[in-house]
Amino acid sequence: MYSNKQNVNILTALLVRHGVCHAVVCPGSRNAPIVHNFNECPDISCYPVTDERSAGFYALGMMQALHMPVVICVTSGTALLNLAPAVAEAYYQHQPLIIISADRPAPWIDQLDGQTLPQPGALARFVSKTVSLPEDDVWYCSRLVNEALLDATADNARPVHINVPISEPLFSFDVPILPNVRQIIRSSPTPDYDCLHSEFMDGLLAAKRPMIVFGQTNPHNFDKSGVDFLFSHVIVLHESLSDFPSVSHFDEVIAAGGIEPPDYIVYVGDTIVSKRLRYFLRSDDKAVTWRISLSGDVEDTFQNLRGIIVGDPEFVLQSLSNKISRMSFHASDYRRQWLAALKKVAVHAADYEPDYSQMAAVKYFEANIMPDVVVHYANSSAIRLANIYARHYVWCNRGVNGIEGSLSTAAGFSVVTSKKVFCVIGDLSFFYDQNALWNQNLCENLRILLLNNGKGGIFNLLSGLDQSPARDRLVSASHATSAEGICRQCRVEYLRAENMEQMQNGINTLLCIESTRPVLLEVLTDAADDERVMKDYLSKFIEKA
Repeated sequence: MYSNKQNVNILTALLVRHGVCHAVVCPGSRNAPIVHNFNECPDISCYPVTDERSAGFYALGMMQALHMPVVICVTSGTALLNLAPAVAEAYYQHQPLIIISADRPAPWIDQLDGQTLPQPGALARFVSKTVSLPEDDVWYCSRLVNEALLDATADNARPVHINVPISEPLFSFDVPILPNVRQIIRSSPTPDYDCLHSEFMDGLLAAKRPMIVFGQTNPHNFDKSGVDFLFSHVIVLHESLSDFPSVSHFDEVIAAGGIEPPDYIVYVGDTIVSKRLRYFLRSDDKAVTWRISLSGDVEDTFQNLRGIIVGDPEFVLQSLSNKISRMSFHASDYRRQWLAALKKVAVHAADYEPDYSQMAAVKYFEANIMPDVVVHYANSSAIRLANIYARHYVWCNRGVNGIEGSLSTAAGFSVVTSKKVFCVIGDLSFFYDQNALWNQNLCENLRILLLNNGKGGIFNLLSGLDQSPARDRLVSASHATSAEGICRQCRVEYLRAENMEQMQNGINTLLCIESTRPVLLEVLTDAADDERVMKDYLSKFIEKA
């Protein structure tokens, strides 16, 4: 029987799944549930050593002989610190030592309880990764263990530290079997990507609802001719932050319902704006995701990551396309269902004529934008409007999605290019970053479309927040500020629009004007109208669907 501690059982199960089968164990009460599990598990051999300083070097010698990772398990407190010499030696020998330290629950650290000190980070300089396992979150705990063990089993492995807080009571051993925990695997194909992981290939061939999802990518003229077969057989979803020349209206399709989530996902690129898509891709607990990335980092966005293919996504996808083109792989009904739904949304987006609003401004701007320009969108409402209308690559700071710096980033881009650079930005993002214009580097090629509805308009779209009297003044930061004075102060040419005709004329001017200074068009709208138009756009499509 195993311990009743969930994080201890997850750790034990994943050690076995990752092929770790040797553990040097040191005495102690807090680590007793871990040691008990190792002793119970037939796949793990235990070697007791009392002195932690010596135990660490015992494990080092075992690794040298076995050429594989070895666990060193200690109790809480200074026991961990006694491993420092052996861990440092293992680090410089590139030996995959797996340090497992039992710990007191976090609330008791530094509270004068016994054997308590801040253990996560105690060996940070000499380990490639440190994780501390939660006691009550299966997904997070298993993800952290997978991350650490992937580092420990990598080609250039170094020590990793897995800290395991364990609450009392400690000594309940009544779990008959270890959990069936999802193992994440990582594959580095041959340089020409001819040898892709067999499970990656087999999963795609067997899937009934396969999907390729592109997050944010840098534009680099992705050679789509090399993936024609793959893209013509599997549905591809993307946003305007990806290197695709078309709009992918998946957000509206998901909102309308009627399409099942995929059972097999290939995820390329970085962040995805759409929260609705992320929830959709997490909704099938039997789905699996394969991530393609150069870094090989564990990024389990959809909470169903099975494996990581380490490599250039373009070449990996080309290799995948070539391989399946030689097999009996047919376009799925799932793809046809998606294409029909996406076509309906595209027609709706083109036909829908929004009343005067931020949505109307972005639609008109995108309908008239000229080729060979650079377009930056700020976060929140602005980038979500881009995903409805932009048919070109969009730059946006989606690394951590903050509102700060959107204007500065566009301005910085403009000073090193001869192209016109447009920045579409909301009022909070603009006023937060107004010092971007207080800058001697500003160039005449910078154009700004400021969408000002006097607040953070995206907060109007958050369900339930309208019940709070704090929403407008405190959460949405409502204001009555205009950019005119800032523009005058910074010698930026200022245009203003307060109705549909002024907005359209202003955008025409913004797109075509020749000026020796940057130009800003401020489109002043009402937040309530912006909210109503966005909801009307979506509800009318759902009625048609």
